[in-house]
Amino acid sequence: MSTANRGVNIGPPRFKIAVHAIVWLAKSGGMLSSAMIAGQVDSHATFMRRVLQVLAQAGIVESKGGREGGYSLRKPADRITLGDIYEAVNLVPCGESEEGEGESGCGAAGDLLDAQLEKILVEAEKRTIDYLRNFTIAQVMDRVDFFRA
Repeated sequence: MSTANRGVNIGPPRFKIAVHAIVWLAKSGGMLSSAMIAGQVDSHATFMRRVLQVLAQAGIVESKGGREGGYSLRKPADRITLGDIYEAVNLVPCGESEEGEGESGCGAAGDLLDAQLEKILVEAEKRTIDYLRNFTIAQVMDRVDFFRA
């Protein structure tokens, strides 16, 4: 069975879209509009702009306004890790939620079970980010044959 058809959800919804956007920016070697990137990764342009804004705040991409503007990588693909991207897009401020998800879970835990579960999940996330830092965008791109896809 092909792993491409499994529909595996990895991290927050923004993570997969962000990785795809970074790959397309790396492949282009230049500046792309959010609408162009959204079309390439099959996402809505408004959602793509939000993701790219978060990536810009994290120093992964650079944005340029105006008619000739768009987004480009701030550093080479071999210096951007999956961990960098995961960490950037997973930091959703309290009170906000991911598209299609419920509350963000911020606020007082209320009881000991929630507090202990939160500690476990924070540690799991740290380990996930550490593992993802072992893979650069350039390495991921090397694994994909774009001419057959």
